[in-house]
Amino acid sequence: MGRFLEHDLGTLGTTAGTVVPGRTAAAPAAVRRARRRIDVDELFEGVRAGRRGVIARAITLLESTAPAHRALAQELLDRLLPFSGKALRLGLTGVPGVGKSTTIESLGMHLIEEGHKVAVLAIDPSSTRTGGSILGDKTRMSRLSARDEAYIRPSPSAGTLGGVARATRESMVVLEAAGFDVVIVETVGVGQSETAVSQMTDCFAFLALAGAGDQLQGIKRGVLEMADVIAINKADGANLRPAKRAARDLATAMKLVRPPDAEWTPPVLTMSAVEDGGVQKLWAAVEEHHAAMLAAGRFDVHRSRQQVGWMWSMVQETLLRRLDADPRVAEIRGLVEDQVREGRITATLAAERILEAFDRPPGPEGPAGG
Repeated sequence: MGRFLEHDLGTLGTTAGTVVPGRTAAAPAAVRRARRRIDVDELFEGVRAGRRGVIARAITLLESTAPAHRALAQELLDRLLPFSGKALRLGLTGVPGVGKSTTIESLGMHLIEEGHKVAVLAIDPSSTRTGGSILGDKTRMSRLSARDEAYIRPSPSAGTLGGVARATRESMVVLEAAGFDVVIVETVGVGQSETAVSQMTDCFAFLALAGAGDQLQGIKRGVLEMADVIAINKADGANLRPAKRAARDLATAMKLVRPPDAEWTPPVLTMSAVEDGGVQKLWAAVEEHHAAMLAAGRFDVHRSRQQVGWMWSMVQETLLRRLDADPRVAEIRGLVEDQVREGRITATLAAERILEAFDRPPGPEGPAGG
């Protein structure tokens, strides 16, 4: 496993912290300084050649929030984009303890035996107090990590929507350009991560457990609406009968949340990721879904909609960062927050004042009054 450890920031310079762009792009001088340390040509050639160390450095560049690094990252992505888009993208979610990592490792080993190259983007939840992550996915997938045909990238969620790192979509471009034809995105299984991952993958698989109380009680309707494949994991031994019963319950629930004329009816499987034949059933369902989407002409439409959605999510994220870094907002931020805490103004009015400050042209005007 040691030979697969990423070199990360060694050649990129320090990117820690929350450096964010203002209203303008990174200063040309900052980009020139960054370019002296980061060779975009070398990264492009190394990614296309499938060199692991270079792939790791490229993804680290994508994850950086420094404006100069973002400029170079976009330059790299522009060059890699024509070589991407040919992989099957599988999203996998489920409650903690359902066996996502075990399932991914077993599935990855099965896919390698079938001749595929598999990349895994495993998103670890970041602490809301310290911002840190354990990043232990590679240790939980030790067999898969040791294979030349696989690449596992654990990344911290960094507090982004649903625990999905901002650079996950861009990392897919790098991995597909490097020749990986199956990309698996594992969510943290909490919050709204399911929504984010379903909007960037071709097939969205949901893993559930039997024997953990009321199976339907803890499953959000939205997850069932998004799922393309549902699998009851750990269906072995004494848990086999409860798993089959849970599968029947979920199949009934699916009829309530999916329209009867839907192009695809998500199958509800029972499987065991640790027993032979378990993940083969899951992958067969994923392939069947892929074939159905192609036959219906929905695959390309789905990908195109995802690209447009990606664009707008980037617009929203960039606007939020610019607002947070704007000096005019900084001038009134403390005052407005105090007014809200003291009940002197409503949160809606406070939000309007912050946006007015953000929209106001630079000038000698002082902070908004109360």
